[in-house]
Amino acid sequence: MRYIGGKSQLLADIEAVIDENVSGRECVFCDIFSGTASVARYFKPKYEVLSNDILHFSYVIQKATVENNAKPMFDRLSKIGIADPVKFLEETDITGAEHGCFFVAENYAPNDHCNRMYISSRNAVRVDFIRNTIEAWETLGLIDEMEYYYLLASLIEGVPSVSNITGTYGAYLKEWDKRALKAFEMARLDVIDNGRANRSFNEDANKLILDIEGDILYIDPPYNSRQYAPNYHLLETISRYDRPEIRGITGMRPYSDIKSAFCVKSEVLEVFEDLIEKAKFTNIVMSYSTEGLMTSEQIESVLRRHCVESSCKRYNIPYRKYRSRLSGNTKAPREYLFYVRKDIPRAAVFTPSRVERVKPRTKRAKYLKSPLNYIGGKYKLLPQILPLFPRQAGIFVDLFAGGCNVGINVNADRIICNDQNTKIIDMFILFQQTDAEAILSRIDENIQKYGLSKYNEMGFVDFRNYYNATGDPIDLYTLTCYSFNYQFRFNSNLEYNNPFGRNRSRFSENMRDNLIAFIERIKTADIVFSSCDFEEFDTSTLGCDDMVYCDPPYLITTGSYNDGNRGFKDWNKEQETLLYALLDRLHRQGVRFALSNVLAHKGARNEILLGWSRKYIITEITNDYSNSSYNANRGKSVEVLITNY
Repeated sequence: MRYIGGKSQLLADIEAVIDENVSGRECVFCDIFSGTASVARYFKPKYEVLSNDILHFSYVIQKATVENNAKPMFDRLSKIGIADPVKFLEETDITGAEHGCFFVAENYAPNDHCNRMYISSRNAVRVDFIRNTIEAWETLGLIDEMEYYYLLASLIEGVPSVSNITGTYGAYLKEWDKRALKAFEMARLDVIDNGRANRSFNEDANKLILDIEGDILYIDPPYNSRQYAPNYHLLETISRYDRPEIRGITGMRPYSDIKSAFCVKSEVLEVFEDLIEKAKFTNIVMSYSTEGLMTSEQIESVLRRHCVESSCKRYNIPYRKYRSRLSGNTKAPREYLFYVRKDIPRAAVFTPSRVERVKPRTKRAKYLKSPLNYIGGKYKLLPQILPLFPRQAGIFVDLFAGGCNVGINVNADRIICNDQNTKIIDMFILFQQTDAEAILSRIDENIQKYGLSKYNEMGFVDFRNYYNATGDPIDLYTLTCYSFNYQFRFNSNLEYNNPFGRNRSRFSENMRDNLIAFIERIKTADIVFSSCDFEEFDTSTLGCDDMVYCDPPYLITTGSYNDGNRGFKDWNKEQETLLYALLDRLHRQGVRFALSNVLAHKGARNEILLGWSRKYIITEITNDYSNSSYNANRGKSVEVLITNY
């Protein structure tokens, strides 16, 4: 999408400035004037990303490609016969559609009472049909929030490709451009999963800055007096679809409430200084131009006043214009990149565990992540599962704790994390009883001694042999950090046998931060670790204030922990039946329980579960396990949470 001041050509320069000045331990990146989100999307693989823009169509694109971490499956549409909603929206016959119901076709395409030529009549009707259909699907519950934003962003990103404009919507061409006569197509957007809780906002930057904090703040404000809202009014109207009172030859929508002070000569310095002063970010990078309302001297003066003066740097980046637009006497503008560091009090420095302190502005919550990449771990499903739990429990039992993603995030007076895997439980007990610095020191010693990296397989094999001879839990954790998919795998003799994670696995700074946060949690909360088979766990003392959560191996999947060949008890129909009997006893005892499981998977049905679960409450969960090979093609699975309350 062509966008005023878009930074797609400067992404490598921005990255170079950041890499030159930061420590490498940064976790959270904020793009506070996001526009088309090109910068936010570029840095998403490296950081947890916060993105923002005051324009709603920008917010929609951010929600679909930045906050969203998975390409939507559209399961509910599939059930009514719409397997490919984009194709359905593009190709459904809408011959005879009435313009009176279609705002874009009525106001921005030629017709009996409108001469505007922003878009052809055929494409305008298609745009309106798509926009109305997306809204109807959302209202009927046929698409969820992220599916809604994905489809809407796909619509918005497709509009410029058939718009009869030179670049913005401030005016339209008086003759039809060849591309405007093409049939409209939506954009099939790529979505990157960075495994982090990214968030997108639709606010004034100077208001939002009060409520967020992080490691890197990227600022790309408007440079001149051209307000963005009128230049992209048609996209804003399609996005909001609020049928505004439009005016003038161009059909402009009202925009007084989203005017930017950065576009006003008399206000820009004040609002810029306010933003910098309030920013709770350790590193600040800013883009600006020699053609901007502020001079480089004014910008540097503000940065030095509120940041570490000696850290302030300016980089001059040549900015090429099309040669046809340059006269011989024209001096080409330059793009500036500024860097500065702020001394943020230690309590305000951003780490993964501190995101909880940000004032909530979206439905998404931030949860602590286990330092272990355990097969079937529930971290990505926590936003769906935890809201279904009671707000508070007396004793909470995570009966099949695994990596403890659920147990460490619940709200309870006492938490018991149990698993038959003694290796993992012993590790957690050691983490709870040992100083975090001592653990990290041991990990660093292991890495140095054996030359561990994502390329040194020989060092990995030597270290694996050493661990199998000693069995130290810290060595086991270090070993998993360089193993394939970071996973735990043992043979029948309880020897670790997971292969090397070539070119991928390493003990990263994000993993270090997750480990520190996890250790802090298990030291400060009342958490007890136990290791026994679920049949042996004593539930007789539990009462109506307590809760038991079960995430057992799934009977109809093929996870390696199911097969009984890994040194631990296998999972079969007998185990499945015994677990259901235990849950029935808890129900009669008045104890609340929740069970995660799958009713169907790749054509197989868990008939035992289907029969037993009918007497309880079943909630379908949208599943996503990127680290579990047995869950390939999860679109064919039906994962559920079954509760007795």
